[in-house]
Amino acid sequence: MLDVARAAGSLQLIAGQVAELEGEGKRISADEVKYIHERKTSALMCCSARLGGMSANCTPAQLKALTDFGYHVGLAVQIIDDILDVTQTSERLGKTAGKDTKAQKATYPAIVGLEKSRKIAQQLTDRSFDALKIFRGKAVVLEALAEFLLRRDR
Repeated sequence: MLDVARAAGSLQLIAGQVAELEGEGKRISADEVKYIHERKTSALMCCSARLGGMSANCTPAQLKALTDFGYHVGLAVQIIDDILDVTQTSERLGKTAGKDTKAQKATYPAIVGLEKSRKIAQQLTDRSFDALKIFRGKAVVLEALAEFLLRRDR
């Protein structure tokens, strides 16, 4: 429960949400956007992966690998969501497209462009899969989940 409290608490999810709200309508850096994503999506993915690992009695090295997986997949998922927000239609997304632009949210595509955002997302995706190598093929469910989240239409 401590992991959940930390992920949802004032230093992670709440801090990320505050930073995101404070950044709306302002020109902020890619590092500041990364800070937001680390505190929100990435923190929640890390927590989820770690809780699964704890319930499976993972070793400290395996928990570290799950933390790395959650961190990288969380950042990649958020960047991909930001990309999809500007490249897909509302019908295709199943939610309103262009909301980030309309709300003047700071996103990777807005700051570094679509191509660089895609490159960063790919690098993070590669790192997330690399983190699972310690499980030697026994993390197929996590790999499938990551594949689904990361290979959506972009």
